[in-house]
Amino acid sequence: MYVGIPNPNILIPVEKMKITNLDSNESFEVLYNPQTYTRHKEVNYKQVPMLGADAPVVQFQSGGMEVLTFELFFDSVSAGAEVGGTMGDRLKFEGNSLLPTIVGGIDVRDYTKKVTNLMYINSDKHRPPVLKVEWSSLQFRGFLSQCEQRFVRFDEQGQPVRAYLNCTFIEHRENEKLYVANPLNSPDTTKYHTVRQGDSLWSLAAMEYGDAGKWREIASANGIANPRRLRTGETLVVPALV
Repeated sequence: MYVGIPNPNILIPVEKMKITNLDSNESFEVLYNPQTYTRHKEVNYKQVPMLGADAPVVQFQSGGMEVLTFELFFDSVSAGAEVGGTMGDRLKFEGNSLLPTIVGGIDVRDYTKKVTNLMYINSDKHRPPVLKVEWSSLQFRGFLSQCEQRFVRFDEQGQPVRAYLNCTFIEHRENEKLYVANPLNSPDTTKYHTVRQGDSLWSLAAMEYGDAGKWREIASANGIANPRRLRTGETLVVPALV
């Protein structure tokens, strides 16, 4: 028999992850906190091949949305003191865990559907609800884009009593002005142009800078001695104007 300091989580409940439907302002706590979570974000770049170069030039295109993934655990027959939900939920789970499964207990889908229902379309908004995931320092706003359910234990009637949900949330920004440092059509952004038949440095400077007289900027950036001799298929650097 263990004798010593009791688990402090019994006296002070562990903070539970909370998911809020921002369209309806309804929220719920998960039954068990995830063991891990992953946040992933990408930035999109374009590879621009340069004639005679060993490697392409990399050009920034845009930022990508952040993705949050984690696995949730659900169990309706062996709930311990760390189970989440409301006080009524905790008492119901505790009582259910003392009964034989043949008596019939809590269908775990009553709790997993609280998560999966978050992917259904809001008829007023014509989209699924915007969600907020909160867990201590984790604060994430977005949509539930994927949810895989895996049921792993069943009672004598075939009713599922244990499940895992693999959830994927994607970032959402609403009524927020996105910051664009240098739009692609701006002369203060370095760009690349593949020479086509009929192109000239004068026409390219007029198109990119609005001033045909700035062709020397392009010639200098590409080491062009004779501006009248452009090779079709060649990639030119169109430098940013500073």
